[in-house]
Amino acid sequence: MSRGYRTTGFKGYAVKFSPFTDTLLAAATSANFGLVGNGRLCILSTRQSPTALSPLQQYDTQDGLFDLSWSELHENQLITGSGDGSIKLWDISIPGLPLSKYQEHTREVMSLEWNYVSKSTFLSSSWDSTIKLWNPASPHSLRTFQGHTGCVYTGAWSPRNSDQFASCGEDKTVKLWSTNDPHGKPMASFGGHTDQVLSLDWNKYSPTMFATASVDKTIKIWDVRNPRGQISMFGPFEFAARRVRFSPFSPNYLATAGYNMSASVWDVRTGAVTFVHDAHTEFVFGVDWSLFHPGQMATCGWDEQVHVFNVPGTQV
Repeated sequence: MSRGYRTTGFKGYAVKFSPFTDTLLAAATSANFGLVGNGRLCILSTRQSPTALSPLQQYDTQDGLFDLSWSELHENQLITGSGDGSIKLWDISIPGLPLSKYQEHTREVMSLEWNYVSKSTFLSSSWDSTIKLWNPASPHSLRTFQGHTGCVYTGAWSPRNSDQFASCGEDKTVKLWSTNDPHGKPMASFGGHTDQVLSLDWNKYSPTMFATASVDKTIKIWDVRNPRGQISMFGPFEFAARRVRFSPFSPNYLATAGYNMSASVWDVRTGAVTFVHDAHTEFVFGVDWSLFHPGQMATCGWDEQVHVFNVPGTQV
């Protein structure tokens, strides 16, 4: 059974559990499918009801929201990425306006991720083909990384190396970067997908391994030590996955969400689907794992629903 919350009038694009509080999560949403209109950041709790999610705060923005990331330093703070290219820093203990606004991207901000290791910086990636490195204390980005052509859908930090991240984009490639490179160019570039690469996430237990999802309707597992990069592939499927997330409790399980209106859990050793959450009635764009409760997951989608549910078994 899942607990839900209706984001009335706003389509879900991303959902993330808090890294500090086990009952807290946030959803980034957009009106009119993100094409035009406002955005809304919803702060939700699992604590008050066994059957529903309870709203704690909501923040409206002038443009749609496509991603969010919780701060790794301050339990009440998180950032959101907008369709107007802006990034906003919020404190959920303060209603109303954001603490800070960062405006350098010239098109939609598609992904945000706080650095898990250094905890003081975050990445943003955008339709303007760039990835930017930020410290929230500075109004200007620290570095800009260029190497993709077209939209950069995801920039994701290595879970072990504070200076290394990977990205994927419209140009069908996956790229590996170091923040120490003086020219801001990729260290390596991997081909293999035959269409746009929409999502990327690192394995938390195998620090050289990550997964990607593509419009070519496949999911690929990569190892940066392999000259070819790719080590396995699942699919092609009937529909593409929009987001991939490795379990924080096991190296073997990967969650996906996408255009088949469901979220699935995969055993990456065998390619077998071990669980499917099919309670959504539209595209599912957001999926995340709880960092506190093994097997607890959250999803959000274009059906204006946020769901929290538990995957049977404790292995994930």
